[in-house]
Amino acid sequence: MNTRQQFQQFLAQTSPEPVALHITSAHGNYLFDADGKRYIDLIGGISVCNVGHCHPDVVRAIQAQSEQYLHVMVYGELIQTPQLAFARKITGLLPESFESVYFTNSGAEACEAALKLARRVTARPHVLAAHNSYHGHTLGALSVMGSEYWRNAYRPLLPGVFHYEYGSDEFLDAVNGQVSCVLIETVQSEAGIRAPHKAWLQQLRERCDTHGVLLIMDEIQTGFGRTGTMWGFEQYGIVPDMILLGKALGGGMPMGALVTSRKLMDHFTFQPVLGHMTTFGGHPVCCAAGLAALEVLEREQLAQKVREKEQLFHELLQHRAIVEVRSCGLLMAIELPDNAAVLRVLKSAMHLGVFSDWFLFADNCIRIAPPLTISEADIREACAILLQCIGELA
Repeated sequence: MNTRQQFQQFLAQTSPEPVALHITSAHGNYLFDADGKRYIDLIGGISVCNVGHCHPDVVRAIQAQSEQYLHVMVYGELIQTPQLAFARKITGLLPESFESVYFTNSGAEACEAALKLARRVTARPHVLAAHNSYHGHTLGALSVMGSEYWRNAYRPLLPGVFHYEYGSDEFLDAVNGQVSCVLIETVQSEAGIRAPHKAWLQQLRERCDTHGVLLIMDEIQTGFGRTGTMWGFEQYGIVPDMILLGKALGGGMPMGALVTSRKLMDHFTFQPVLGHMTTFGGHPVCCAAGLAALEVLEREQLAQKVREKEQLFHELLQHRAIVEVRSCGLLMAIELPDNAAVLRVLKSAMHLGVFSDWFLFADNCIRIAPPLTISEADIREACAILLQCIGELA
């Protein structure tokens, strides 16, 4: 069997037609395949590789920690310096109310932890989420996902979850004393980049305060400079009660996190003791990599350069076949007439050396979420290729 056949036989396949591009290395803003062909990476592992692939500082941190210790015991029992240093760094970049970090293995696991904690703290039965929201594929996260297409095959799901239109008055009106938490994305990514109005988000914060409801904001894709500020919620003049982190958190290593106040997080320590557990959450190598990546992000001022790069994409992506280009920093969607057009462009662009993808709830849009390190030259080259491929649609 060739490599592609082995890939399809020995690895679980969740897509009927995987891209099956055989990547052998990745550095900076580029992917390289088994033939040595270079691809400009416009999705960065789905908003993971904010500081680029295999940044030397991240690689060195991984190597150094791996020589000291790997896994030593279930998370939370031993003092592990990489966990402590990373948690201290993260909380130092957040408002004062964010005092405590619970590290997980993924953003979906962070979502699960947040839902549990909200139920534990409030003893209330209901959860509010948004249509076309995405928070992961585990059972609890799937319950709050805003698409019946993905939910239906796995019912019964978590009870008491209600979905409303993101940004609607109906959503605001649903916040009441029976609700434990509201869980929303700061920007709806998989919906094709849909940002809330600032006034709506502030009203939602006020409604939650009035009724004692916890506001949980999913910063899994928007965190770590992706939208032009360290955290997406900073742009809306509100502070949530909890945030979910993932994607870029580990600098390319698998990590998620729930961050909140010590008062709320302490509910995991009694009735029952060990109220939430994970064996590998906060793995020391992942924490070392994440801390190194965060230090790179700050030192190279990558978030501060996002707006300029976002504007360049907008200036270059001009074509009569493009319906709209939406963006929140370097989280962008190029809307085309339909999914068939998107798939044709993606296939042609990959042939010409540009790698991108589409969105779960907006399959008529091309995803643009490159490493924040992407250069002006790479933006110009990638946009020229995309426009060439879009031009072939006519």
